[in-house]
Amino acid sequence: MELAIYGVFRDAGIEEAQAKAIATTFNASINETVTKAVEQRYAVQSQQLATKGDTETLRLEIEKVRAEVEKVRAEVEKVRLETKAEIEKAKADIIKWVIGSIVAMAGISLAVARLIFTSS
Repeated sequence: MELAIYGVFRDAGIEEAQAKAIATTFNASINETVTKAVEQRYAVQSQQLATKGDTETLRLEIEKVRAEVEKVRAEVEKVRLETKAEIEKAKADIIKWVIGSIVAMAGISLAVARLIFTSS
């Protein structure tokens, strides 16, 4: 590439020493710019790429989260079962009191009926 640039300057009538100096400087500048661009691209890519260590760390974090989720699920299931047991107990208590109230009302009704019909 340097030779092509040198040739263009020589054809334009610039002296040999100047043409060579300009071509060398121009070529060095292009090489430096390309090198910086490649280094910058590599830096960006290296930030985006995951290493085996990164993936292993992520895998361990995922396992921790899964373990926590399982703990929460177990706790929710325990609370669900406890709540279900409390509801069943409350249901049994309500049935017991309703039946007791019906029996008591029936007894009171019979007693009132006996009083009414035996006093007449």
